[in-house]
Amino acid sequence: MKELYFDSSYLTSWSAVIEHIVEQDGQYYVTLSQTAFYPHGGGQPCDIGTIDGIPVLDVQRRDGQVLHQLPSLPEQPNGAEVYCEIDWQRRFDHMQQHSGQHLLSAICLEMLSAPTLSFHLGEQESTIDVDTPDCSAGQLLAVEKKINEIIYRNIPVNSYFVDAEQLATLTLVKPPSVTDHVRIVEIEGIEHNACGGTHVSRTGELGMIKLYKAEKTKGHIRLYFKYGWRVWNDYSESLHILDHIAARFNTGRRDIVGRFDKWEQEQRQQREELERLRSENDAYLLHTLLSSIDEQQEQPLLTHHFADKSLQDLQRLAAQLLDNRTLTVLLSSEQDYKIVLAQNGHPQLTCGAFFKQHLSTYGGKGGGNDRIAQAGFASSEQLQEFCTFAKSELLKTE
Repeated sequence: MKELYFDSSYLTSWSAVIEHIVEQDGQYYVTLSQTAFYPHGGGQPCDIGTIDGIPVLDVQRRDGQVLHQLPSLPEQPNGAEVYCEIDWQRRFDHMQQHSGQHLLSAICLEMLSAPTLSFHLGEQESTIDVDTPDCSAGQLLAVEKKINEIIYRNIPVNSYFVDAEQLATLTLVKPPSVTDHVRIVEIEGIEHNACGGTHVSRTGELGMIKLYKAEKTKGHIRLYFKYGWRVWNDYSESLHILDHIAARFNTGRRDIVGRFDKWEQEQRQQREELERLRSENDAYLLHTLLSSIDEQQEQPLLTHHFADKSLQDLQRLAAQLLDNRTLTVLLSSEQDYKIVLAQNGHPQLTCGAFFKQHLSTYGGKGGGNDRIAQAGFASSEQLQEFCTFAKSELLKTE
């Protein structure tokens, strides 16, 4: 089997002969006389594409063979010639991110004295973990600028195999596990790296780099980055969002931050005013509700049904009503069909237990503790029926 991706990362279509067809655990695989489909390895995901029009779902290396997973068995038998084609957009994206990772790792080593510990190439963003305890925003910007300068210089990126004697003359980022027939990826004047992945031929093809963030993890730093088309896609999406926000604020892009700061200040002032008005309304509402209580009752019960109170409103009002008062309150609301039962000083009532015993009969769900419980219903009818029942039962416990 000839692995064509070692000769060129730019080969996208070719013909090959089916050597083996394998069915294993309900999965179908073929091996080819030659393949440019890159298998998973070295932190780089596999290529996908088609073999005679059949989608290639996955590509793996097993026991020295490259296996191509297909959704169904090919019609052609062993020994038949098939036409293969790679998903070039995915391949070139991987080339940009992988070559870009080599360059990023080299510059982190040069500028931060931080060797790379691991590399992950994801669908949306990629990361490297570098061996340094910290990385400032200024350092991150300097690394990003340096890499973009190298990209614009359009430096050659060469891939080739060396034997043990040639390998001994090279200074590698990391020693390979073997010493003969080692594939080297060289960014001229920058670094030599033992790598079997697919790479661009010049740094200009990387387009540009954007370092998005640096976060601490297990004593080192994880850098999030994108190259090339990923940066363009991200920029286009960000610009669309920025223009939408600018239009909503009726301002230009450069003035969005100032306009947003002003909007936040206005929102704080409105929340403060709303809180003041709510406190005044609560005070009036509490006075109205408390005036309806029969003070002659040993265990007074206050019930009220609201049209538009939230569960949080009901809980807040219940707490205020019970403040330093011997009282039982049953408050409900048409909004979301909620109810709150609370008591202070009632020796025979435990709110949570009362709800647990009776809610399910009326389709309610909820719970609570001895002092307060809350519940919700699927309809206004269920809520009203439970309120009627609960009021009747609570009056019996006075």
